[in-house]
Amino acid sequence: MKTTTKFFASAVAAMALFFTTNVNAQSEDSKATRLGIGLSGGIPTTKGYDVALGADLRLQKDFSSNISGLLSAGYNRFVTDAGDASFIPVKAGAKIFFAESAYFSGELGAGIGTNEGSKTAFLWAPGIGYGWDNGLDLGLRYEGAEFKGGGSLGQIALRVAYGFSL
Repeated sequence: MKTTTKFFASAVAAMALFFTTNVNAQSEDSKATRLGIGLSGGIPTTKGYDVALGADLRLQKDFSSNISGLLSAGYNRFVTDAGDASFIPVKAGAKIFFAESAYFSGELGAGIGTNEGSKTAFLWAPGIGYGWDNGLDLGLRYEGAEFKGGGSLGQIALRVAYGFSL
């Protein structure tokens, strides 16, 4: 559990940093492009795994004041005492803002297995979140991985991210 403790301590420190920074808000009709760097911690819904940890880079392009497109890539690791499962998720999706800063999100993509003999999985990830004007973004998602020929992994994950305007 040392890894989990370090992860959550780092997330709390990052959140404190984000809340103390002040970035100018973008206009509501902005067609901005942002690059987000995120960390996630999850509770696996697949039996046998203790915790899921991840990191990602996400490119977000605003199409209108309430719809944004997403492209993301990262690394996810499902941890257990018997052996870990890890993959590189590559996804595309959208954010739909239903309030000024609150959104629903959905992503689809592939999870490229990094363990010996692992396969590529189909990924799907619906979520909900809130983005602040200072760049902080908190999201809660379910992420499912379906492997060809059977088998799946799943997690409920909290993502803490910071977005930079490009």
